[in-house]
Amino acid sequence: MGGEQPGGRPGRRCGMTPARLVRWCAVAVLMGWSAGCDTAPDDATGAKPVETPAAGIVRLKPEVAAQAGIEVRPVARGEFRHHRDFPGTVQPNENNVAEITALVRGRAIDVYADRGQEVTAGQLLAILDSSELGMAQSSHLKAAAKLHLAEQAFERAELLLKEKVIGRSEFQRRQGELISARAEAREARDRLHLLGMDGKEVERIEREDAIRSYVPIHAPFAGRIIARSLTRGEVVDTSDKLFVVADLSNVWVLANVPEKDIPYILRSADLDRRVDVLVAAYPNEVLQGTMTYVGDVLDPATRTMQVRVEVPNPQGRLKPEMFASVRIYADPEAGVLALPSSAVLRDEGHPVVFVQLDPQQFVRRVVTLDAGSGEQVKVLDGLREGEAVVVRGAFLLKSELVKQQQGERAE
Repeated sequence: MGGEQPGGRPGRRCGMTPARLVRWCAVAVLMGWSAGCDTAPDDATGAKPVETPAAGIVRLKPEVAAQAGIEVRPVARGEFRHHRDFPGTVQPNENNVAEITALVRGRAIDVYADRGQEVTAGQLLAILDSSELGMAQSSHLKAAAKLHLAEQAFERAELLLKEKVIGRSEFQRRQGELISARAEAREARDRLHLLGMDGKEVERIEREDAIRSYVPIHAPFAGRIIARSLTRGEVVDTSDKLFVVADLSNVWVLANVPEKDIPYILRSADLDRRVDVLVAAYPNEVLQGTMTYVGDVLDPATRTMQVRVEVPNPQGRLKPEMFASVRIYADPEAGVLALPSSAVLRDEGHPVVFVQLDPQQFVRRVVTLDAGSGEQVKVLDGLREGEAVVVRGAFLLKSELVKQQQGERAE
């Protein structure tokens, strides 16, 4: 009964008509597609889904962070002072510099001092032989002898006038000669003083009645010879500079302030105010100085104003013409949110820091900064007081974040 009927028709052994069979196949196909869409491929294979880390977050185990030297510190509010640095150079203190010249024309017969030598006050530096000084001494001796004769003649005239041996006119003539001789002697003596001879040397010449044409050159004070332009046998004039002696135990730092920063200087750089001085030769030291002068005019070529800072230099470590910077601080601000400058990195042109979320997670945070004060920077936006910020080792976290981002793009 279940065989094929004549004409090739299928039998009805399955108990299903052809139309019902077609409808059943269509429903089975639709149910298969629906099941395929609702089931993920990973579920079919038994694999677990991979977690994607949040953007800007770096995961680091505590022991790895400790080995890498990562240091975390909470952000706090406190007193903040920002500053500005102005370039300058070290110069000798002009109040302690002497340019030594000769007061009389002469020839150098001995030179005892050299450049770089330390000298004491009154130390002999050189000796000149001057014919001009010899002539001045000779004129002084002649004037002194003439004065002596005029004084004796006047004393005799006084006696003769009392005895009525001479008349009043002769007495007055002798008196006039005495006055003239005194003026000539005073002029000759002053001439010797102008040529550098003191009172004791003049008295010695009068006592010994001898001419000495030697001109000693002495150091006016203790210091160091920073320039010398005298050689033995050289003929020098009164306009020639023989030595420059400087006391470098106290030096000046002359800084140049741009025109745009003049208001800042006038607000914060009062005279006699303590400022910091940084010298290129000693990069790890901060020296203390006192501002003693703020310029009144600008340099027309550079459009800068000069500021002078006086710096103690007892050991002579600061040399003239050294490069230096003058750091001037503004008035302190209270209640400012600040963090160490070592915590700030530059990323894509923006200042960023890393904030610790928990012992294993750090998030990159873009911040807005205002001014800096060397070790500290003022935060305007991006951080809250008390947040834990990485102040040391932030570069390592940045490198890990870059590696993580590169790995995500590769997937």
